[in-house]
Amino acid sequence: MTGLPRIHVVTDDSMLARGGFEARAIDVLEAGAADVALHLRGPATDGATLYALTRTLLPHARRTGALLLVNDRVDVGLALEVDGVHLGHRSLGVRVARELLGDAPRLGASVRDAREAAVAAGEGADYVFLGTIFATPSHPGYAGMGLDGLAAVAGAVRRLDTPIPLVAIGGIDAARAGEVLGAGAHGIAVVRGVWDSTDPPAAVGRYRDRVAGAISAGRT
Repeated sequence: MTGLPRIHVVTDDSMLARGGFEARAIDVLEAGAADVALHLRGPATDGATLYALTRTLLPHARRTGALLLVNDRVDVGLALEVDGVHLGHRSLGVRVARELLGDAPRLGASVRDAREAAVAAGEGADYVFLGTIFATPSHPGYAGMGLDGLAAVAGAVRRLDTPIPLVAIGGIDAARAGEVLGAGAHGIAVVRGVWDSTDPPAAVGRYRDRVAGAISAGRT
């Protein structure tokens, strides 16, 4: 299994429904290449639409070296042999999904704390999304766990018998990417920071620059 990318670009239903999404997604794959995992997430989007989008984008992911993952929909992942499946809080459990998928596809899960990360690791997850880190419109009224909370969870996870990479999510703009990695995250997951940009490929480039800078400075 190849290394887990540092940058995870995640969609939601509104982004999938925007005109020209496929072209923008291909541009994001081109801009991110092997540094990016694109997650097709659409909780209210029907399975046929997600299947069609995944089938269209999978050859471009292969060509660019990016990873393509489907969120929640294990059935779509099985049908198209995607690079991985990511499970949200309302998805199938990790253990059941791993039994269905087998060993090959990458399997991730969303968690809120170190205990949930430990459970996911024990049930067969390869990585976890941890959030919410900073305030974000998708979680109104919640300030997020912040860098101190992230660092505490990352430290606890490193002490597990089966450590698992943490990908931080929630309100992470490019300027904060370095400090998030410095707090112990393996990578970052972004939604609006890319898709709400007037130039999504350029936004991906900014995240790549910040992540590369943090790595070269030894912050991760």
